[in-house]
Amino acid sequence: MASPLAAFILTAAMLTLAQAPIGWWPLAWAAYVPFILVCSSKSKPSRLYLASYIVGTCFWLGNIYWISFVTVAGWIAACMYLGLLWPLLALTLRWCINRKIPLVIAVPILVVGMEKSQGLFFGGFFWHFLGHSQYDNTALIQIADIFGAAGVSFLVAMANGVIAQLVISAMNLEKKQDWRFSILNSKFSILIVVAAVAGALIYGKWRIGQSDRFITSGPMIGAVQTNVPQSVKESFEAEQQIFDEALNEGELCLQSGAELIVWPETMVQAILEPQVLRLLDESHSYKIFDKTISVHAQKGAYVLVGAYGGNHTIEENRDIKMTEKFNSAFLYKPDGSRSPQKYYKIHLVPFGEYLPFKNIPLIHNLLLKFSPYDFDYTLDAGKTYTAFEMAGKNGAAYRFSVIICYEDAVPNMVRRFVLDKDGRKRIDWLVNISNDGWFVRFKDDKVLPSSELAQHTAICVFRAIENRVVVLRCVNTGISCMIDSLGQIRNGYAAGNLPENAFDRQGVKGWFADMVPIDSRITFFSRYGFWLDFACQLCLAGIIITRLAERFIFQKMLKPKP
Repeated sequence: MASPLAAFILTAAMLTLAQAPIGWWPLAWAAYVPFILVCSSKSKPSRLYLASYIVGTCFWLGNIYWISFVTVAGWIAACMYLGLLWPLLALTLRWCINRKIPLVIAVPILVVGMEKSQGLFFGGFFWHFLGHSQYDNTALIQIADIFGAAGVSFLVAMANGVIAQLVISAMNLEKKQDWRFSILNSKFSILIVVAAVAGALIYGKWRIGQSDRFITSGPMIGAVQTNVPQSVKESFEAEQQIFDEALNEGELCLQSGAELIVWPETMVQAILEPQVLRLLDESHSYKIFDKTISVHAQKGAYVLVGAYGGNHTIEENRDIKMTEKFNSAFLYKPDGSRSPQKYYKIHLVPFGEYLPFKNIPLIHNLLLKFSPYDFDYTLDAGKTYTAFEMAGKNGAAYRFSVIICYEDAVPNMVRRFVLDKDGRKRIDWLVNISNDGWFVRFKDDKVLPSSELAQHTAICVFRAIENRVVVLRCVNTGISCMIDSLGQIRNGYAAGNLPENAFDRQGVKGWFADMVPIDSRITFFSRYGFWLDFACQLCLAGIIITRLAERFIFQKMLKPKP
């Protein structure tokens, strides 16, 4: 098993180093080569699949280690599930190799199909894709507005396939019967990859070059970055301090001329639902928070805050009981009133915001052991893709939508915010409010960030390109930044006190404000979604079904009867 293990470990190491925060992106173009080569060897299938599962599980344990900050049991269970994709890839890849399907075609289809299958039973886990490693290659990744992030994964996987094919061809030089086929196959594959990469770069340069014709300057918007670990926040002992710090940073945003000020997800530790507030005494903390934000907004800006919303009933003893509770975003107007529009988070995080299988008590109670709490903390999912409205100081009317936490990692969801039912662009920019304080450590009064913060930011780049829309990230503990419609993570700002370099904004508090550029372009991806992912996933499923049929049906039919 030493040879398969070594090959899989090398692939795992290269895939890890290629991604943020390390970002050695050239490694991604050859990361799967050892994996492919060992699958083309004569290693016993059982040893191959076992080795791939062990390394695949360890790969995920190392790359999403930050989930263990929330739930150790859930982290291990998730990685054991994700690890199954590696032997699945090995099985299907070996099937393609044995049938001499060109690797330049087989590898990208299987890799993208495998990525689409991550988190299959929980709405998807769109994380750590091969294409995400290229987030800083601005010209190359513009193809995402047609194919999504999967298009970049497909392109990089094609290169992996052709490199592996070249190595296999060199190994087959002494086999005269395979020599001519291998060389011809390799030359053709090289031409395909060179043409695909050149085409992507030419397209990317063209899209970048035409931007000035479609981009106009929008209002000044600001982001307040708090720096509160979840362990501090969930104690509710520092709720007033957290609120005051956000308020102070917001005042600085106001002074800079920001017309919209954004606070991170749930940094107001209160239920700000109007119908609930009406029932509370004036001295209640929720009521005080609400009035303070209203006064803050009256100084001249819209203020968007993350808090909790929901529906309630009044019990016989006149206690207020929340029948539904949502992770929410509320907008306060410059006149101090509350916008009637609000957003309830739609895509909830398993184990973090809800426990699956609520209708099956046996499984639900078992999963409770994987959660970070010893009680059922399940939130409810919203249904409305809200578009907030605001009036600029220049008299222009603007519209924007809010995506909360990992909703910025779900491609199909984000595009539904961008276009209306008639295929028209209905918003000018996106706001991502998040609380990545779940994934930091707190030591000696200092916040120690994890790799999740950089990974989360890199993934968000593709949502901006896919839909040609600016994303303002406002994130507790970081990374708060502006990502333009070309997917460029902007360093610097018009005003602020956060570090100039966006990736240095980890484990610190502060604020920044900048003008938001508005892109009027409507993309193919916005209209049609991740069609490439689905096509590759169908091919992957088809190969698995065929392989199983050959193994358990055809062989049984051909087996001679006694």
